[in-house]
Formats: sequence, structure tokens, C-alpha cells
Amino acid sequence: MAANDYEQAGELKIGQVGIANLRIRSLDVDQLVREMRERVERAPKLFGRAAVIVDFGGLAKTPDEATARALIDGLRGAGVLPVALAYGTKDNDALAAALGLPVLAKFRAQYEYADGTPAAAPAAAAREPAPREAATAPASSRAPKPAPAPTAATAEKPRAPGRMQKTAVRSGQQLYAEGCDLTVLTTVGAGAEVIADGSIHVYGALRGRALAGAQGNPDARIFCREFHAELVAIAGHYKVLDDIPEKLRGKAVQVWLENDQLRLAALE
Repeated sequence: MAANDYEQAGELKIGQVGIANLRIRSLDVDQLVREMRERVERAPKLFGRAAVIVDFGGLAKTPDEATARALIDGLRGAGVLPVALAYGTKDNDALAAALGLPVLAKFRAQYEYADGTPAAAPAAAAREPAPREAATAPASSRAPKPAPAPTAATAEKPRAPGRMQKTAVRSGQQLYAEGCDLTVLTTVGAGAEVIADGSIHVYGALRGRALAGAQGNPDARIFCREFHAELVAIAGHYKVLDDIPEKLRGKAVQVWLENDQLRLAALE
């Protein structure tokens, strides 16, 4: 039986395009491999031969090459495919080079910067980007200018309109709503994937994967009229169908994140 999440040696999150990020909490190779094998056995269609990015940013020091190589080989033996290391220190870069793996940055942004300071919420930055001039101008040129009084045209910046899908999302298709919500008026088929930086609304059956808050927004939600999802995720926190109570299957359901735990409830 898999250990509870707080006891797990590695925390698995689902990234924007379905690539999993394995953040190492405890460098126990045997336990990490065992946990991954259990995930693959529970949901082979989702995790079998899945691409995984290995993130050593949660450790006090970068592991040595022999230990890291044993972990990479063990994960492959468990049924997944480590494809890169998450970015980190210079030692981490050197380790990636020794292992023959690339370094990818975007997944670590949801945790912290390499020096350990918390990162700004990427979803908020995506919704309200700073003007280019303000980001690049020197401090002396920014200070004295008084802000102009707001006008009807500038008082409130409009949000990006949500993306609407009028036809079914079929098996093998992937739909991504960048910087906004996604509304599907019909169904999401088995093997399909819908992704949004905001919330996801499905007015028919949800049978594939739904990943809301893809850039790290913890306030995103998933709503569907008929729940059969293979996987649901919000800001990287996920559940597969085997984790869902039987009483919610086929029901109208909402999914949200609360205290870093994914919650599901029937819609009244």
C-alpha cells in the first residue's frame, strides 16, 4: 500500500502539458522507485512510460552522480521515463551534464527559485503582466511621475476572454486555454486532455484528463456535469480515477484545491 502523501519520499505533480515533475523530498532510492512503481501499477494508462522531470530542489545538497544515476535507472525500471532534471544550482547543471540529461526550468517556478526564495505566483503574473517600459526603465526615471487619473477606458483592465469549445474533444486531442478559463459545451472523450490556466467547465461528460490552474493558480476549479475523468489536476496537485469515491462517478462534480489537497464534491 502506498504511503500517505506527507510520508512519501517524492512528490509527483502534473505539469502544463501532462509531463510529471517528481520533486525529491528524501533521497531514498528504494522508496522513490517503490512509490513510482505503485503509481504506474494503479494507473498504467496514465503513468506507464510517462515522461518525468526529476527535481532535486527540495534537498539540502545535490546528490552525487552514482546515487542520481541509480535513481534514474530505478525510475526507468519502475515504468516511467526520466527525460530531464529541473533547473537548480551549478552543481545540479553539472549533474545533468554527467547524466546526459537536459535541464528544464518551468516546473521549478511553481516551487521556489534556485536560491530558496519563494517564487511569485506565475498565474498572477500571466494575468497582469507589467508594462515593458516599467520593467526595463531605471529606478530614477520611474519615481517622480504622478500616475494619471483613471478614465473609463483605463480604470479597469479587461480580463482575457475564456476559450469556448463547441464540439467534443476527442481521444488523442489536447486543448489548452492560455491565460483564461476553458468551457467545453459537450464532452471530453477518454484519452483527450483539456488544460487551462484558469478554471475548466465541462457541460457534458468528462472522461479524459482535465488540468486547471496549469501555470500554478491554486484558485482554479474544475466543474463537470458527468464525472468519469481519468485524471484531474489543479496547480499540479492531481488525482486519478482510482482515487475518486465511487459515489461521485457519473455525477455532476466540482474539484478545487484546499490546503494543498485536492477536494471533490457533488454539485447541488
